[in-house]
Amino acid sequence: MTIQISIYVLGLLIALALLFDFMNGFHDAANAIATVVSTGVLKPQTAVAMAATFNFVAIFVFHQLTVAATVGKGTIDPTVIDQYVIFGALMGAIFWNLFTWYYGIPSSSSHALIGGLVGAAVAKSGTGALVAAGLWKTVAFIVIAPVLGFVFGSIMMLLVSWIFVRSTPRKVDKWFRRLQLASAAAYSLGHGGNDAQKTIGIIWMLLIAAGYSNAADAMPPLWVIISCYTAISFGTLFGGWRIVKTMGQKITKLKPVGGFCAETGGAITLFVSTALGIPVSTTHTITGAIVGVGSAQKMSAVRWGVAGNIVWAWIFTIPASAFVAAVAWWIGHHIM
Repeated sequence: MTIQISIYVLGLLIALALLFDFMNGFHDAANAIATVVSTGVLKPQTAVAMAATFNFVAIFVFHQLTVAATVGKGTIDPTVIDQYVIFGALMGAIFWNLFTWYYGIPSSSSHALIGGLVGAAVAKSGTGALVAAGLWKTVAFIVIAPVLGFVFGSIMMLLVSWIFVRSTPRKVDKWFRRLQLASAAAYSLGHGGNDAQKTIGIIWMLLIAAGYSNAADAMPPLWVIISCYTAISFGTLFGGWRIVKTMGQKITKLKPVGGFCAETGGAITLFVSTALGIPVSTTHTITGAIVGVGSAQKMSAVRWGVAGNIVWAWIFTIPASAFVAAVAWWIGHHIM
């Protein structure tokens, strides 16, 4: 079913989606750069520029838009999509991003968007509008992604410790100051590949609902792909400095070798999730990897109270953004 929507409202919603994409990069920049900045390997400005570059380079690596397809077609019933649902979903996600950024809480832009879609769709058509399979997969990875990050991060730390057991600390530090450049680039690549596709999925479903794109098409229009990768890259370029300290130092103290292991473990998780078409949280992933690195050294190296506070933010992300989205859906009916 094609909805009736003016070109002006369509343009406004696409701009709002790109604003969310920009804020996604802004909010989640800390995930990609916190470790490399806190270990002193790169200055903040240099780290941000590198992360933004690799966010965009991901467009040439992740050709199959599996995550976009999950968000666009596998989260809520495409037949309930209209301008009000999209408006509500984006407003719910943007509100939660702003709230958590202001208070320096590392939360998931991805799950804020999923929560926004759920809240707006339920406000319109009830729970029958939800696609259970896609949602369960996404919800499951709220737990699975940080666990995988934890496992890969701790394995990397143990493996590196075994390989370099006879090396001096100075030599290890020298090597991993260089290697951390590669691991940070890989994590930024995974960040761009997974997160930009979520906004692609939103705009794609809107264009299909409005009759400007064909549901049978395997790919969205090229301009949608380029604009979304560009928006998230610029968001990263401006950075989310309030969250860097929490991610880089408050959870556990990191050295270059620990930063390398955390970023590599997180990057592996993101690459696997994107290949499977699962929208995951880069925040959850890198937090799990950092905790894994810290606990591989000794359990007391992790500040479990800080990690616990972050987990509470994860739990509230989907319900909070869903509630705001439902309210925004109602408001949208009166202003659009």
